[in-house]
Amino acid sequence: MALIDTVQMTHQEAGRQPPVLDLQLASLAYEDEVVLHDISLTVPRGQTLALVGPSGIGKSSLLRIFAGLEQSFAGHCRIDGKVAMVFQEPTLLPWRSVRDNVTIPTGVSGTAADALLADVGLADRADTFPNRLSLGQQRRLALARAFAVHPDLLLLDEPFVSLDPALTNDMMTLFARLRDTYPVTTILVTHVEEEARKLADRIVALSGAPARITSDFMNNA
Repeated sequence: MALIDTVQMTHQEAGRQPPVLDLQLASLAYEDEVVLHDISLTVPRGQTLALVGPSGIGKSSLLRIFAGLEQSFAGHCRIDGKVAMVFQEPTLLPWRSVRDNVTIPTGVSGTAADALLADVGLADRADTFPNRLSLGQQRRLALARAFAVHPDLLLLDEPFVSLDPALTNDMMTLFARLRDTYPVTTILVTHVEEEARKLADRIVALSGAPARITSDFMNNA
């Protein structure tokens, strides 16, 4: 039977801040197939970490563990603070306005939502419905929603997928600006080396079957 121990830390260790994330994972299996094995990862406050590796290796599964969406694993995952996640698809409410897509999931005021929409270049689309937005604009809205809760840990699951190179570059620039405005610890899942080099302080690679961490280094690019 898998040992499940996903805990929200509520206090700081004496004399120093605890890490935002501390994972000690023995294994994660789907239908008796072990996908992830023997992974130890600690992420200090303020760091941007890129989690890289080939498609299907288990990067998104690991992110779901961090988000508390996957609990059928052996080990423990401790998070110090609030978590927000941006999925591969924008996952918006199609029947509510752009503004409502920020206020309803997060509970922030309309004024706060409008300020964030201005930050992501959607100030003039607040009363529009999401299906009237381009994919790039929908992804901007998803970022605004995530930053609205002022998370301690932001999880990004390939947030620039399906965008053309120019839009991808614009989105990376936007994310970097938001991160500077609203400081947050971030884990970014990507299989694009350029995204990891441009955005991350630290790059962690998964490989193997079952997947393990095979490299972990600070990015000096």
